[in-house]
Amino acid sequence: MTTEVPAKPPVTAYRWRWAALATLLIAEAMNLLDTTITPVAAPVIRADLGGPESDIQWYGAAYTLPFAVLLITGGRLGDIAGRKRIFRIGVVGFVLGSLACALAPSAGMLITARAVQGAAAALVIPQTIGMIRGMFDGAELARAMGSIGPVMGLAAVCGPVLGGVLTHADVLGSSWRAVFLVNIPLGIGVLLASSLLREDRSAHRPRLDLPGTALAVLGIGLTVFPLIQSDLNETDTAGWPTANWAILVAGLAVLVAFGHHQRHRSRRGRSALVEAGLFRNRGFSAALAASTLFFAVVNGLTLVVVLQLELGPGIDVLPAGLTLLPWSGAMAVSSWIAGSRLVPRYGSRVMFAGLTALLLGAAAAIAVYATGPATAFPWLLPAALAVCGLGQGLFAVPYFTTALHRVRPHETGSAAGLLNAVQQLGGTLGIALLGTVFFHGAGSGTASGTAMSGDAALTGAQYAFWWALALIAATGAAAAFMTGSAGSGRRRSKRTGRDVAR
Repeated sequence: MTTEVPAKPPVTAYRWRWAALATLLIAEAMNLLDTTITPVAAPVIRADLGGPESDIQWYGAAYTLPFAVLLITGGRLGDIAGRKRIFRIGVVGFVLGSLACALAPSAGMLITARAVQGAAAALVIPQTIGMIRGMFDGAELARAMGSIGPVMGLAAVCGPVLGGVLTHADVLGSSWRAVFLVNIPLGIGVLLASSLLREDRSAHRPRLDLPGTALAVLGIGLTVFPLIQSDLNETDTAGWPTANWAILVAGLAVLVAFGHHQRHRSRRGRSALVEAGLFRNRGFSAALAASTLFFAVVNGLTLVVVLQLELGPGIDVLPAGLTLLPWSGAMAVSSWIAGSRLVPRYGSRVMFAGLTALLLGAAAAIAVYATGPATAFPWLLPAALAVCGLGQGLFAVPYFTTALHRVRPHETGSAAGLLNAVQQLGGTLGIALLGTVFFHGAGSGTASGTAMSGDAALTGAQYAFWWALALIAATGAAAAFMTGSAGSGRRRSKRTGRDVAR
């Protein structure tokens, strides 16, 4: 008598899903890595390629701006043509854009290639969440979604350090170009592993809102452009030239037209770029404002820290990158603690603890800049930046839970895409605004046509951090309105028996 042994499948479904998840997480990390790796190398890039100081801000903004405005459209394309297909197209575009960045012979070509990278990333990132939801369900879905945070935290930690290491190492004379070349093997690996992914698309395919996309791109571009291009050395003490004000007003007018266009399409029952029903809840509008302000602070300040170190006392790119490590490390740790311990117990109140820590860290950095040496490394600065990172992690985790709490199921995709887009837009505005404030503050202590002095860089950094304090206070006001409009909203947690903010 023989016992029949069931055939063992060549590859278990369990292993396939988690290998596919790893592919998607690497793609997510690749995007964040490219966002955080560049600011450290930016002053070195300008020294090599030349151009005005505002180009330093464009190296980051040229990536995040198209990424922000095309995120929702990228998600729509995945619904229509299939998420795996659009994911692969995006990865190919990202690799080619990275190669173009590494080979760029001029600042203008680099900025153009960065825009290609950002547009390609906008095709990649919206597909990852949809494919994860298609592969997992129940407890496994929670585990899969929970793995995103630690991976993003690791990418945030590695980005500035890797940027400093690669630029400093100058492998085969590549200097700053290595920070873009590193994307090529990562992207090729993701592309090869994408065969593990299964095609996934929406059952009810929406139509693209091409006029809405064009209005959003034009309006946001016109709004951000004068913020970055402004340069005190090219203006007088009265402020901006008339042309900058005209461009800014035109951008705001186009954004108003975009809002009217979205409402008009929704009333006619046509697919809109943004789900109009989201704005019936005032708390969601407040959440968008809070996200814009918050990420303007954290993205803008990390750039300012690097600019002060590299342009003032002339600190090398490697220690400048390592200076941001306490910020990133504290952010990763506090995110984990907030998600696993604090938010289940205290709910949305953790957001305000995070903003308080961020405020204290920024104030401590101002004190360091006010008393620190102009020609040497400010050794107390990393401690202040660690407090800032602690605040960032404590705020971000409860923020997204609170922002999406009252969003209806059919609005979830649009809401998540809009929150991600606004986060990127806030980062772009932060680079533009705080970077410009830094150069203006430093310019007031720098003679025209001369290199920036250590004292001038300290002055510029203090100006930028003072502005950041105001933005943090405004973030707190928006967060308070956000939680208030979400209802008095406290419910009793079945798991802990404690009150949790809705």
